[in-house]
Amino acid sequence: MRDKTLINHRKAFHDYHIMDRLEAGIVLQGTEVKSLRAGRGNLKDSWVDVDDNDEAFLMEMHISPYSFGNRANHEDKRRRKLLLKKRETIRLRQMAQERGLTIVPLRVYFKGAHIKVEIALAKGKKLYDKRETARRRQADLDIKRALKDT
Repeated sequence: MRDKTLINHRKAFHDYHIMDRLEAGIVLQGTEVKSLRAGRGNLKDSWVDVDDNDEAFLMEMHISPYSFGNRANHEDKRRRKLLLKKRETIRLRQMAQERGLTIVPLRVYFKGAHIKVEIALAKGKKLYDKRETARRRQADLDIKRALKDT
């Protein structure tokens, strides 16, 4: 069974070194699911916060209000609970505090009938790291083009 990606956070790979990935469920309202099915979500400035009760929340994820929703429509940038095991949240919090890492969402997707979020422990890139990544990507592209032409 293939996963259907609803939202990608492409800029995360530009801004962060991705260390470790993890799959989490997410608690959503009905209008949020309908809006995500229509592709009306954004992970641009979002991050994951683990509170003192060892619960993980997805912060600042924007899901546009459902166009056919009524007064029961959702807030667009509310905090959404992530469904993780307690030992996973403890590990995430410890890694983020000890190593100075950030927890960022990479994508939101359907897995069967459920919506899942792929989150990652990430370390922020410096400006010179971003330039080096762009340079390496361009060099790889030039090599592929040269090989294709011959």
